[in-house]
Amino acid sequence: MSDQFIKNIEHKAILEMESLVQYQEGTVVSRTLAQSKAHSVTLFAFDKGEEISAHSAPGDALVYVLDGEAEIMIGDEKFYLKKGQTIVMPANIPHALFAKERFKMLLIVIFQ
Repeated sequence: MSDQFIKNIEHKAILEMESLVQYQEGTVVSRTLAQSKAHSVTLFAFDKGEEISAHSAPGDALVYVLDGEAEIMIGDEKFYLKKGQTIVMPANIPHALFAKERFKMLLIVIFQ
């Protein structure tokens, strides 16, 4: 068993978060960095027009946009985020993400 809790990323190295996941035409790419019963940390790259349809999760989900622009629905509200902006999608509230342009995000979900 590994003593590393953060995976799929080099340890003790200076890295640029945005470069750790690459765009691919016509798809959503993800890279899990950490996952447990208490949390999940994942990088995503969305090609323009790609989406994650409405769903809810049992934890609060923080989205930090690393590149591009995203449309995020939380309940009945639409939010438009661009590089450098963040938003929290509350637990058990339906939410969806749509790539108005290509975008990358860091997603941190905290479960109770």
